[in-house]
Amino acid sequence: MKETSLLNKLLVISLFLFTIAPCYAKRLHPEAEYQKAWCDKRGGLMEYKLSDKTRVDCLLPNMAVEFDFANKWAECIGQAIYYGRQTNRQAACVLIMENGEKDLKYLYRLRRAAYKKGVNLRTFTMKPEHLCIPINNNLTK
Repeated sequence: MKETSLLNKLLVISLFLFTIAPCYAKRLHPEAEYQKAWCDKRGGLMEYKLSDKTRVDCLLPNMAVEFDFANKWAECIGQAIYYGRQTNRQAACVLIMENGEKDLKYLYRLRRAAYKKGVNLRTFTMKPEHLCIPINNNLTK
């Protein structure tokens, strides 16, 4: 009888967790991991602080780069333009594409908006597979 009661409780808890899990879905990796991998590869300065206390995600000699997840494309374009003007560099957006083909619509929106408004904006994408995450060998033993 006790086992049945325990199993029922576990079942109810499991169902509850699986029901609410989509509401609290997290990103595969934090934005900062993508930012670090991309910026380090190009020798940029991360989190470059401007005089107004805002921060450029990655400052290169010729570009001011903003990172955002694909669905936040509009925020990316606005911040990139601002940082580009403040640093006298080319504005650039790196869209983080964690949802494969589903995220392409955001990339197209960003590029179309920039083109229609005559904004000179470089665009790049990053995917989870672009990160070099070490494998924990202790898990395979």
